[in-house]
Amino acid sequence: RGPDMDASQIRTHMRVVGSDRQPVGTVDGVENDRIKLTKNDPQAKGQHHFIPMQWVDRVDGQDVCLTQTAADAQSQWQS
Repeated sequence: RGPDMDASQIRTHMRVVGSDRQPVGTVDGVENDRIKLTKNDPQAKGQHHFIPMQWVDRVDGQDVCLTQTAADAQSQWQS
């Protein structure tokens, strides 16, 4: 993650996007150095998923930008 990345910058309801700017999900909260995504997003299929904070490149306005593409993040996220 970027050197100035701080988990406190990540807020509920922010969008999570891949390095390709495609949607990954919406922040439900931060737990134990992981971002919990809401289960209501189309990508989530009714399940909460978690992504590690290490995947975060930066926070850009209301977007949490990841270091990998949305497809890569979704293939490796944890349920």
